[in-house]
Amino acid sequence: MTIDELVLLLKASQATGLTTLQELILRSSWEGETYTNIASEAHYGEERVKKIAAHLWQVLSNFCKEPIHKSNFRHTLENHHFSEAHQQLIKEFNRATTAISLEFPSGPVSLNSRFYIPRPPIEELAYAEMAEPGSVICIKAPKKMGKSSLVLRLLAHADKQGFRTVTLDFQQADKAVFASLDKFLHWFCANVSRELQLEPKLNDYWDEDMGSKASCSIYFHKYLLSALSNPLVLVLNEVDWVFEYQEIAGEFLPLVRSWHEQAKRVEIWQKLRLVLVYSTEILVPIKLTQSPFNIGLAINLPPFTKEQVQDLAQRHGFDWTDGKDADSLMAMVGGNPYLVRLALYHLVGKGGLKGDLGQLLQQAPTEAGIYNECLRQYVLTLRDQPELGDAFYEVINTTNYVKLEPRLAYKLQSIGLINLEGDRSTPACALYRLYFQQHLKKSEHFTNTHIEHFKQ
Repeated sequence: MTIDELVLLLKASQATGLTTLQELILRSSWEGETYTNIASEAHYGEERVKKIAAHLWQVLSNFCKEPIHKSNFRHTLENHHFSEAHQQLIKEFNRATTAISLEFPSGPVSLNSRFYIPRPPIEELAYAEMAEPGSVICIKAPKKMGKSSLVLRLLAHADKQGFRTVTLDFQQADKAVFASLDKFLHWFCANVSRELQLEPKLNDYWDEDMGSKASCSIYFHKYLLSALSNPLVLVLNEVDWVFEYQEIAGEFLPLVRSWHEQAKRVEIWQKLRLVLVYSTEILVPIKLTQSPFNIGLAINLPPFTKEQVQDLAQRHGFDWTDGKDADSLMAMVGGNPYLVRLALYHLVGKGGLKGDLGQLLQQAPTEAGIYNECLRQYVLTLRDQPELGDAFYEVINTTNYVKLEPRLAYKLQSIGLINLEGDRSTPACALYRLYFQQHLKKSEHFTNTHIEHFKQ
């Protein structure tokens, strides 16, 4: 049993549910925090926290039929499984609350959402790495695979630890920012300053004779990091946008790597904890010893497993324990978190498809299906980039796999249309194959120059 499952069970089984403080005590105790720390975080007296905790341990002792206290809480509950009665209780609770809490799948899953599905051990590994001085976390996954939802939880955890946090999204930078390395690093430093509510003082630290990279490092070292008493978690989102500018990427990415290496010998750099978020492999020619993507913790977000799809279905009020419905949905959309969740959203009762998975799947690869809007966005992308469209045309019309030029393969993988194992490209799911076989045509100027066929 996980802490999320335990919290859900207690919410379902207790007449008054769980208060915010009770849930905080449970989750913090699960992580091994002391009553003193919990009281400080909750802004309550320690004696009150202990009194509420004692009541929780008694409730859990009755549940487990053995003594539960803070020191054995996690070890004991992790080895417990739901009984049929508890499963039915949760099922009824989910049905009663889903209508109230249902939210359209768009953007990151909010922190208080019951529809966030953890992918252990990813979250715990990331939390542990972020606590390390000078650490680097690299999160890679195609679009709509849950990167933003994970980052949201990393930032919340960092706030909980008292860290400062800054998120920069390179996608929001004007094109003019990428005109030169100097302009880019000015933008970079100015935005970090403002996010930290510090006055930008670039002119005080920038030295043309020393160069932009050295000036940027000095600015971080002597000004930004020196001004902070606690560690800084710096999230660099949509790093792919920098890849498009090879001259800047070839200088900026080794610079980021150098900050991690400086943390080994210069104490102040240990305050900096970097999180790099991106969707595709980097094609910029950078030496392995200069790349920031082969250090620290590398997280490649996987699709949902069948068990995770069943868990999400349960949270929507469905009993998919026999696995048949989960298999049917995954046969169409794989374990794509967004596509799975959108299906469940509609099955709850939106769009006239209440509970009718068969109808939903039958319509899925058509213009009448629930995925039509996101599929049409892909159509526009492929039509705007004919070379990419031609490459994907070959992937969906080959019975086994094809080998694409890496540049094309990485681009298709980054937007989520293909799975890439080594150099083998296959459609990310049956939905994409079925839909695009009807809506994608080979361009007039197509050649096989960039593609090798491997048909059965």
